[in-house]
Amino acid sequence: MRTGYHLGSRCLQWVSVLLVTLALAAPGVQAASKKAPARKAVTTSHAKQAPARAARKEAPASVVRKTAPARAAAKASPKRKVQVVVTRRGTVRATRAVHVVAAPPVLSVGQKLGLHAASDPLDLASSVALVVDQDTHEVLISKNDEAVLPIASLTKLMTGLLVSEARLPMDTPITITQDDVDTEKGSRSRLVVGATLTRGELLHLALMSSENRAAHALGRTYPGGLGAFVAQMNAKAQLLGMHDTRYVEPTGLSSQNRSSARDLARLVGVAYRDPLLRELTTSPGYEVEVGRRTLQYNNTNRLVKSPLWDIGLQKTGYISEAGRCLVMQAEVAGRNLIMVFLDSAGKFSRLADAERVRSWVQKLPRASVPTAASGFAATNG
Repeated sequence: MRTGYHLGSRCLQWVSVLLVTLALAAPGVQAASKKAPARKAVTTSHAKQAPARAARKEAPASVVRKTAPARAAAKASPKRKVQVVVTRRGTVRATRAVHVVAAPPVLSVGQKLGLHAASDPLDLASSVALVVDQDTHEVLISKNDEAVLPIASLTKLMTGLLVSEARLPMDTPITITQDDVDTEKGSRSRLVVGATLTRGELLHLALMSSENRAAHALGRTYPGGLGAFVAQMNAKAQLLGMHDTRYVEPTGLSSQNRSSARDLARLVGVAYRDPLLRELTTSPGYEVEVGRRTLQYNNTNRLVKSPLWDIGLQKTGYISEAGRCLVMQAEVAGRNLIMVFLDSAGKFSRLADAERVRSWVQKLPRASVPTAASGFAATNG
């Protein structure tokens, strides 16, 4: 009996050793075992850093300040990424550090021309600005207003004007095709190829949310096709006296769509007289049914929701070559104003420029604003 007992006990020990060996051979256990020394090393590293931190606390301020250039240099230096390789056995190992060099920022045309060096009394962030009294044609603010720059999605204001003036049926269904997909900038859209909306819905999205595929589809389905539509855009610009303006497509994605602040102020004055454009550009939000989905779109200009503003018409725009752009018609302190801001450097700076102008006009006695001698006048179109 004792012999059998010893044999059974030894068998159990062998089985236990075998199970432990198999468990240790599993990939998850290997990874865990490999991580253990790393955690110990981190703990040791923190322990070693404690005296250094204490020394830094006791060091004079001048010594601490000397490390600021080093920190700045570290931020400016190329980032390092560890290249990771997964082996056939499923284990993960790091091979070497790869230097990733950040792409240089893309300068706008206005920045390349040095327009941001121009100063103005309100310290506007936009390199181009024009504020005009819509009724008297007085120029209240003018900054590089004759510079011809890319205008991004401000283009859609002309697109909307032509579609509205053509009196095309707004209930006509239009299907988004591959031709409407942006190949200029690779921009995204929630209107997938095959989605069908009415012309009125597409016009609403183009003017309110700056929907590129919607704007392109409107031009593509214009009588005569896209080529005829672009030709009509340029003809209308000439008719309105917008001699600095040129269009090559209806969305504004192309940096070849260019204009000046003076020309755009004329366009805003004409577009404001169109009730449909006033309604659609100032709509705070809009829902459309696309297949089985309901898509919610919002206005790209958050000022339309502000109770401090009375905006009659607006349009925003952005591509890297144009910077942040904004045109508006708004009533401020009893004045009907047309505002144009081009090539603003920050994401919200065009809106901040509009706020600066509004505050300035509210504080300014009307009689103290002289009639400008620049000769600006809105056209009747």
